[in-house]
Amino acid sequence: MSIKFIEEHKVFKLDARDTSYIIAIVDEERFLGHVYFGKKIIDNNINHLLRLEEPPYVPSKNNRDRVSFYDSFPTEYSTHGIGDFRESCLRVKDKNGHTACRLQYSSHKIYKGKKSLKGLPSTFGDDNSCTSLEITCLDNDLNLEVVLLYSVFEELDVITRSVRIKNCSKDEVFLTKVLSTCIDFDGINYDMISLHGSWARERHISRKKISYGKHSVSTIRGESSHQDNPFIALLDNSATDESGNVYGFNFVYSGNFFTQVEGCQFDTTRVVMGINPEDFSWKLKENEEFVAPEVVMVYSDKGIGKMTRTFHDLYRNHLIRGQFKDKKRPILINNWEATYFDFNTEKLLSIAKEASELGIEMLVMDDGWFGKRNSDNSSLGDWVVNTEKIEGGLKNLVDEVNNLGMEFGIWIEPEMISPNSDLYREHPDWCIHIEGRTPALCREQYVLDLSRKEIVDYIYESIKKVLSSANITYVKWDMNRQLTDLGSIVIPSEQHGEIFHRYVLSVYDMMNRLTTDFPYILLENCSGGGARFDPGMLYYSPQIWCSDDTDAIERLKIQEGTSMVYPLSAIGAHVSDCPNHTVGRTTPFETRGYVALAGTFGYELDVTKIPEEDRKMIPDQIAMYHKFNDLVRTGDYYRIENFSKNNSFDCWAVVSKDKSEVLVTCIQVLGRPNHHSRRIKLKGLLESKMYVNEETNEVLSGGALMYSGINVSLYGDYSGKLIYFKLA
Repeated sequence: MSIKFIEEHKVFKLDARDTSYIIAIVDEERFLGHVYFGKKIIDNNINHLLRLEEPPYVPSKNNRDRVSFYDSFPTEYSTHGIGDFRESCLRVKDKNGHTACRLQYSSHKIYKGKKSLKGLPSTFGDDNSCTSLEITCLDNDLNLEVVLLYSVFEELDVITRSVRIKNCSKDEVFLTKVLSTCIDFDGINYDMISLHGSWARERHISRKKISYGKHSVSTIRGESSHQDNPFIALLDNSATDESGNVYGFNFVYSGNFFTQVEGCQFDTTRVVMGINPEDFSWKLKENEEFVAPEVVMVYSDKGIGKMTRTFHDLYRNHLIRGQFKDKKRPILINNWEATYFDFNTEKLLSIAKEASELGIEMLVMDDGWFGKRNSDNSSLGDWVVNTEKIEGGLKNLVDEVNNLGMEFGIWIEPEMISPNSDLYREHPDWCIHIEGRTPALCREQYVLDLSRKEIVDYIYESIKKVLSSANITYVKWDMNRQLTDLGSIVIPSEQHGEIFHRYVLSVYDMMNRLTTDFPYILLENCSGGGARFDPGMLYYSPQIWCSDDTDAIERLKIQEGTSMVYPLSAIGAHVSDCPNHTVGRTTPFETRGYVALAGTFGYELDVTKIPEEDRKMIPDQIAMYHKFNDLVRTGDYYRIENFSKNNSFDCWAVVSKDKSEVLVTCIQVLGRPNHHSRRIKLKGLLESKMYVNEETNEVLSGGALMYSGINVSLYGDYSGKLIYFKLA
C-alpha cells in the first residue's frame, strides 16, 4: 500500500508516484510531528529531521521549557493557546471562554480508496487509485476528537488533507478557527506564487520572494473571489517552469479562505490553508461533528509545469464528474454581448438561425428572460418567464431552436434577490441583513439568506420548474455580488459566525440537487465572470466562465494564470465582438479564435451583425475546434513563453498523452520592427521520434523540436498562429 505505519519508529509514510510525506509520533505524550514532504525516498526512518536530540528537547526530557518545545516543534496540526506562537490551525472556545487546545495521538486506520466529505465537494478515487489514512487525536481536557484525514493518489504526486472534529463532551464548544492543513518546511529561502486580480483581470500570476514574517492570501467576500484564488505554491527561488522543487496547495472550497506562508524565527517556513477564521465560528453540541474542506497538495521535482500537469490530471479524473467529464462540449453562442437585456423571441431566433447555418450547436439565453427584467434593477427571485419578451412561452422558443438543430441553454442567478421584485415585496426578510440596518446594494441586488432551508427549497423548486418546462440542456449559474451586512433573523446571535459557511454549504446543496435531477444538463458556473473559479465549483460544474473580459489579449494573462492550476477543459472561453466591450480593443477574429480554443470555445456576439469577413471564418473555426478539442481537453499542457513576464509574446502547447501529436499556439501581442523570426523550443516530446509539421510537411525529431527549436514568423500586433505536429 502507498501508506504504511512503521511500528518500530512510530512513523507514517505516505508515498505517491514521486513523492514521500512522513509523519512521526514522538515522546511519551504522543505528539504528531511533520518530518518530510518532498522527493520520494525509500527510508522508513528519518526522524533525525525533527531535531529531538537538540534543545529545547521534548517535554519528557525538559518540561521546564515545554513552551519552547511547542514553539519550535514541526507539528503536524498546530493548535492555539499552548505555546506554539506561529499560525495555528485550530482554536476553540469552551464553556468558560478558554481557547487553548492540545492534541495527542490516539489511534489510526489505513484503508484503500477514499471517503467523501459530508456536504462538501472533494476529490474521489477507488481502491485502485488511492489509499487513505485517518489519524485520531484527542484533547482529553476538552473531550475533543480531531481526526486528520489524508489520501494519497498513487499514480499522481497528490496528497489531500482534511480534518473532522467531534465534540465528545456533554458541554458545547465553539470552534473559532479550523484550518485544513499545516506543514512546516525547513529554511526560509522560498518564493511564493499566488493568483491575484480583480473583476475582468482575474488570476494574474504574482511571484515574490518570502522571508521572515507572514505572507497571506485570503478573502472575506463570501466567495473565493476575483481578487485572490484559493491557491498558492511554495517553490525554490530558482525554480522555473521545468526545474526546481514546487509545492502547490489548492483549497476545494468556494467561500472565505485563508492561506499563509510564515517565515519563522528558527529559519523554518509554515504553510497553512483553510476556511478564513474572520467572522467564523461553529457551535458543536455533544456528539456533533464539523468537517473541514479539503486541501489538495501537489509536489513537483520538475518545476511549475509538472505541478500544473498534475493538478490538471487530478481534476479531470478525480474531481470533475458527470456525463461531460470526458466529453466534448457543444459550441454555444451566448446572446449577452449581442443584445444585453434588449431581446425577444424574434431576435433570439434570428441569431439562432444564422448561428445554426454556420455550425454553432447551442443558443444560450442570458440575463433578462424572467419577471420584469429589462435592466439589472429588478426581478431577481421572480423565476417566471416573461412572456412579453418570450412570446409564446419558453417551450415554444426552445422547440423552435431545437428545430434548427441546436440545443438550448439558459442563464440563472438563484442566490440573489432584487428589492424591486415580487419575491422581496412578499418576503423582505429573506435577504441577508442585520435587523434595523439597511443592507448595502451591489448591482441593485441583495443576497438571499441561504442558511435558511425554506428559502433554499423555494428557490430551487422555482428553478426546477423552469428547467422541467422545456428541453434545456445547459445552465449558466451566475453570482454577481459579494456578501455583506451578515445577519439572519433565524440564526441565534451566538451562531452568526456560521452564516458564511452555511451559505456555501447551501449553494453546494442546490447544485447537487440540480445535477442529480438533471444529469443531462451541462452546468457552467459563473460569478461576475471568474469570482468562483475554484475546485469546489468544478465538483458540480465541469466548466467555469473564466472572466467577463473576453478581449483576446487580456485573456492571455487571465488564462495563463488559470491554467497554472485548472485544466483547459474547465476554462470558459468565447470569441466576442470588436471593439471589445470591456477594453475597446480590436483584435483579428482569427486570433480571438486561437485564444478561445485554449478553453471550452464558443461565441459571445450577434452573429447577424458582425462583419462578413469575420462571419465567413466561423465554419473554419468550428472545424478547428472539432479537430483539436480532444487534444486540448485531455492532453498535457506546456508553457513555452510567458506573456505575464515578457508582455509581448505568448506561446503554449498541448501534447497528447501518448506524445503522438502536439498543438502549439503562438500569439504576438506586439510586433517587432527590423527583427528576425522568433525561436521557440517545444517540450514534452519523444526525443528519438520524428514529427511532421502538418502545414509545411517538414520533418524533425522530437529532440530537434525541443532543444534546437523552430522559427515562428508573425507580422503585426495581435497576430496568432497554430502549429500542429504529429508523429511521422
